[in-house]
Amino acid sequence: MLKNSLRQAALAALILNFGFFFFEFAVARAIGSVSLVADSVDFLEDSAVNFLLLAALGWAPKARAKAGMAMATFIIVPSLATLWQAITKFWHPEAPNAAWLSLTGLAAMAVNLCAATILARHRHTGGSITRAAFLSARNDVLANAAIILAGAVTAYLWHSLWPDLIAGLGIFAMNLDAAKEVWEAAREEHAD
Repeated sequence: MLKNSLRQAALAALILNFGFFFFEFAVARAIGSVSLVADSVDFLEDSAVNFLLLAALGWAPKARAKAGMAMATFIIVPSLATLWQAITKFWHPEAPNAAWLSLTGLAAMAVNLCAATILARHRHTGGSITRAAFLSARNDVLANAAIILAGAVTAYLWHSLWPDLIAGLGIFAMNLDAAKEVWEAAREEHAD
């Protein structure tokens, strides 16, 4: 019963994340936003995490632990994409459209809140992979709040690339921290 519930939760989170990736990436490219590019790539990473969670449900604990270590690597990938986008932004230092930035961040927050809520009751079951899926969704809600704030600051206080760039670099740091936490949990699980 619990396994079926976890499978349904992972599938629902996978569909939400994969679907929103395309929308957010298109908006990010259209308005030139570092934080939305970072967050859209993160939606793709979340899709991979949830796909692996679905695949690994029947695996032995040691195999799930190894998959959890792989998840830590997947969490790093969007961070590197964010860093690259931030570097390239210096060559084209334009502020993104603040309204689109905030509205897209708000929509992304709604999607991530749904995914985090779906996964929350399973975060302590299924090992490090389930923990990775939940942490990723939870961190994304925080990242979306930073994106919304960056849009508001750009619109009302400081029309510059800096609010978006700072939010993007914050997402970078949060993803690195999540990768470290998942890696450590998977390593402990593998040692048991």
